[in-house]
Amino acid sequence: MYRAVAAAALAAGILPGAASEAELARIADDGRFDRWGPSELRTTAVNRSVSAVAAQPAVRAALVAHQRAWAAARGGAVVEGRDIGTVVFPDAPVKVFLTASLEERARRRGADEGPADLARRDHLDSTRADSPLVAASDAHVIDSTGRSVEDIVDEIVGLVP
Repeated sequence: MYRAVAAAALAAGILPGAASEAELARIADDGRFDRWGPSELRTTAVNRSVSAVAAQPAVRAALVAHQRAWAAARGGAVVEGRDIGTVVFPDAPVKVFLTASLEERARRRGADEGPADLARRDHLDSTRADSPLVAASDAHVIDSTGRSVEDIVDEIVGLVP
């Protein structure tokens, strides 16, 4: 959802940042997140803008409401995000905090983001005042470096009661 807001802002000529918080919040309130395809959400411009979008409290408030409503409409959900276990669903019965080395994460992203880009975004997201990137105190921390998707999925499924 944050990437969709960033993509929509960029498409409208809005540069994400504190000066554009009200405009970004209007885009987030719109809730039309499915109009963007995966390739449009992983562009270099979106990669560079998503942390600025995510740092805006009004955007975060709108998107947390959308995320909670989306999951409630489905009777629950498996979701991922940088504040899912700490802010969006703090009472979730199972929380997983996946980690991997910067090099591994960059390899998985291909040409989209390099280690320096990921480190910059991690720093911005973990030091923001509103909903910083941190593991929930009751999350299962799993280092996925060098592991297959199947292996990680098996471990996570094993955590579900």
